[in-house]
Amino acid sequence: MTLASFDANFWLNAAAILLLLVMSAFFSGSETALTASSRGKLKSQADRGSSGAAAAMEVTEDNERMIGALLLGNNIVNILSAALATALLTRMAGDNGVVLATAVMTVLVLIFGEVLPKTLSITYPEAVATRVAPVVRVLILVFSPIVSLVRTLVRGILILFGVRADPNGKILALREEIAGAIALGHSEGAVEKEDRDRLLGALDLADRTVDEIMRHRREMEMVDADLAPDEIVSRFLASSHSRLPVFRGSDENILGVIHAKDLLREVARLEKAGADLTTLDIVKVAMKPYFIPDTTTLDEQMRQFLKRRTHFALVVDEYGTLQGLMTLEDILEEIVGEITDEFDVVDATHALKQAEDGAYLVEGTMTIRDLNRATDWTLPDDEANTVAGLVIHEAQMIPSEAQTFSFHGYRFEVMTRRENRLTKLKVRKL
Repeated sequence: MTLASFDANFWLNAAAILLLLVMSAFFSGSETALTASSRGKLKSQADRGSSGAAAAMEVTEDNERMIGALLLGNNIVNILSAALATALLTRMAGDNGVVLATAVMTVLVLIFGEVLPKTLSITYPEAVATRVAPVVRVLILVFSPIVSLVRTLVRGILILFGVRADPNGKILALREEIAGAIALGHSEGAVEKEDRDRLLGALDLADRTVDEIMRHRREMEMVDADLAPDEIVSRFLASSHSRLPVFRGSDENILGVIHAKDLLREVARLEKAGADLTTLDIVKVAMKPYFIPDTTTLDEQMRQFLKRRTHFALVVDEYGTLQGLMTLEDILEEIVGEITDEFDVVDATHALKQAEDGAYLVEGTMTIRDLNRATDWTLPDDEANTVAGLVIHEAQMIPSEAQTFSFHGYRFEVMTRRENRLTKLKVRKL
């Protein structure tokens, strides 16, 4: 072999290795950019007419196929570049060329084929993704037969170990990603606490049911239809609510729901007609009651309220027994927080009070969600809706006054108990 031919082969091999390193950098950077890019940002750019963003959306629709094609291309160029470097350096350094080629290619591939392109891609994921997506789309089509074969083989192996792909996993992961991004933004100071609570509250509507936020029947204000008409009018005028259920005989026998405006219109009509107030037929004024099951999700119930153009519903369980009531305002409060107006009676005893030792005095009927929202705690609300319910569930008993419990990283002390209800508790984070 002449020196000229040796020099020609050397430069050809060196150029081939350099080209393969560039291709390795492309594959590594593309994989990182397409997996790290936000589909929300890509969708926004695609809607504004970016063809690269549209291609990136299409490519990332099937991540498994995309990653398979990129890994296949990356492995081919890395193995081929290592083989060329081994042949080149063996020719120059003899048997020591294998060790030398391994060391040189490890450094080159690590720096220029992996770390550098991936650092660039993770710094500007969307910008890189929009530029490489058209090329990656072509590569996926070229490698599609091999990738499909590999994917089938991999899924078969996973099935042997009891692992199956979840077709809805991507949708669920997207929702968790949004919630996680909001929580992370708050922890880093980019999102205010009020904004975080509103956004997460809106996201949680699909996972929460009516029975979690309804006003329990024990706290409901109702009117007996057998009362004297003047007494009924007096109760409506004294009430802070514009709608009240009407019953007869038993509070299970709901005849309807009366709106204060309808009642006053009827009273005005009777006065105009010269009729006595005793002739007022309260049942005639009442609207037909709207019953809903206690298992209805909040987002579905909000749609029903808007569809029916009503804001008031009575909640029943699976046996048809009255459990409580809820309004559209109750659902909105899960998003924006407590809503009060000039007619609401604010009970100071229900306000969250903090003791000197850092513990909070809370009502037993306070929901765990409201306590978490006010204190930024993480008490679980899977098994119980209220603080008292959580203590009873964990204690597996109805505690007595002054009893204390520690669970989930918090200390609970029963301050007052009325019959079988825990009315006030002292809660402190351990």
